[in-house]
Amino acid sequence: MQPSQHDSGLTTPKATDLLRLYPNGGSLFTSPRRTVLTLGRHATLTHGPADTLAQRAAQLLRQAQAEGLVQPILLGAIPFNAQAPAHLFIPESTVQGRGAGEAGLPTQAESKTLRDISSEALPHPDRYRDNVAQALSQIDEGGLDKVVLSRSIKVDANIAVPSLLQRLANRNTNGYTFAIDLPAPDGERRTLVGASPELLLSRRGKQVVSHPLAGSIPRSSDPAEDARRAEHLFGSAKDRHEHQLVVDAVVAALRPYCDAVHVPSGPSLVSTPSMWHLATEIHGDLADEACSALELALALHPTPAVCGHPTAAARSFIETVEGFDRGFFTGLVGWCDASGDGEWAVTIRCAEVGEHTATLYAGAGIVAGSEPHLELAETSAKLRTMLSAMALESVLEGAA
Repeated sequence: MQPSQHDSGLTTPKATDLLRLYPNGGSLFTSPRRTVLTLGRHATLTHGPADTLAQRAAQLLRQAQAEGLVQPILLGAIPFNAQAPAHLFIPESTVQGRGAGEAGLPTQAESKTLRDISSEALPHPDRYRDNVAQALSQIDEGGLDKVVLSRSIKVDANIAVPSLLQRLANRNTNGYTFAIDLPAPDGERRTLVGASPELLLSRRGKQVVSHPLAGSIPRSSDPAEDARRAEHLFGSAKDRHEHQLVVDAVVAALRPYCDAVHVPSGPSLVSTPSMWHLATEIHGDLADEACSALELALALHPTPAVCGHPTAAARSFIETVEGFDRGFFTGLVGWCDASGDGEWAVTIRCAEVGEHTATLYAGAGIVAGSEPHLELAETSAKLRTMLSAMALESVLEGAA
């Protein structure tokens, strides 16, 4: 792998080329605009106070430049709990290429199961419905406007990460596909793999973009029914309320950093292979270019799209009832360079893939008018993104 290259000139590689080169033990992040492929570690950001994370990251990038690294970038993932250790590092070597707007590779995911497939759901589907009912009671009492409740499924399977990554990139070229090599304190290699449809924050010079998603409905294989569901979502007062909570929070977080924030008059519809979402693309004119993409992303995190509103009350409710540690799920994943430019996606539609197991995650936003069985169905549809790419959809039969 050659030293870092930027996406200009005729020699810039395509996303498909970098996907072919992706190795186990490396890391990759691809977006509609850019693909970043890395190998090795030049430096790793040590754990410290969450409120100094962006400053420490910028210092590590400056140090790498002083040590002679050409155009260094910082890559990695930050957990849902901002106080927990982040996994951010400067690679030893990096290739940057074009975005994933071109077709991905027509490969099939390889999933070699260990004997019969076994799985463990946390929480159990019945418990998840109970959690939603508890949330609705809190909302009725006025303690919450919205809370996002999640599920996880652990499956025993040998997953070929390169094939899985290619399949995910091929299915949604407008999203953010990633494979981040994680620390292995117990000696087992683990990779955070996913295909997020949601941009938390990108910065390019003074141009800032956030594209939050909130309000969702599973898609249908029948075109007429699929269109009906999209129309229902777009006109749903419940889902528009859920979406507006997120938009308001993102705009409020961006305003102190921007000379102007530009917000469309209403949401639009975006789709993935499994879901329809309400989405609003928010643009900002950055006031001070010393403010990096990472600093801005951390100012937004966690949005009501992954936590709830009010934030503190929603986080407390999640910690009390959800029943598992989210880890990097509903955190952020992406990159930032020494100039402060970068892209950070919300870590959803993802899994932590080990040598013999994989743990998958999905969540749904609960607001007044939510129904427990429909929220369970929504999380199942979101889990299907990863399970179908792993050829393990049958796992949902016992966990839906």
